Amino acid sequence: MSEAVLYDYWRSSASYRVRIALNMLGIGYSTVSINLLEGEHKRPDYLALNPQGLVPTLVIDGRVLTQSLSIIEYLAELRPESGLLPSNIAGRQQVRALAYAIAMDIHPICNMHVVAEVVTLTGKVEAREEWMKRFISDGLRKLETMLGEFDGAFSFGDQPTMVDLCLVPQVYNARRWGVDLTELKRIVDIDGKCAELPAFQAAHPDRVKS
Repeated sequence: MSEAVLYDYWRSSASYRVRIALNMLGIGYSTVSINLLEGEHKRPDYLALNPQGLVPTLVIDGRVLTQSLSIIEYLAELRPESGLLPSNIAGRQQVRALAYAIAMDIHPICNMHVVAEVVTLTGKVEAREEWMKRFISDGLRKLETMLGEFDGAFSFGDQPTMVDLCLVPQVYNARRWGVDLTELKRIVDIDGKCAELPAFQAAHPDRVKS
């Protein structure tokens, strides 16, 4: 496998997920920074690579991959021994449901361009923080209940899966926006266990900020 290239923004939750996956699987990669705040995702050369103008984009084995969960599932299928997805079909469905609850229900509502539109429509800068707290809190409370159905040190069992790759970046965002995590004891516990692992440490925004 040739070295991969990750088009990345350091604070992007979606990019953060893929960085963790690459680290866990021991896949070497170089990074091309796409500064969302400076509009680099709208450049013609980047849009030619990723027509959605989103991050991350992963170039690996001559393929251009987009959408973070699709990328992670591709990597999980390349390395089934990684455990990112369970070996049985029922387990894979459960892991996907938990991961999607974060990546498809919480994350899109709190994405940068959505919140920018909220500020524009309301004319209130403070609407940004209120919006983030409301929807991240609501989503994480529901996720806490869902996670209560499963045992183990991590979200689904005793090793990290795709769920944890989504959970950790979302908790990072929750703390950034001042969300009260006091009652989310399982989420906080899982996040703490992940923070002890080198693959998660190396992917942290503070470690890759450029």
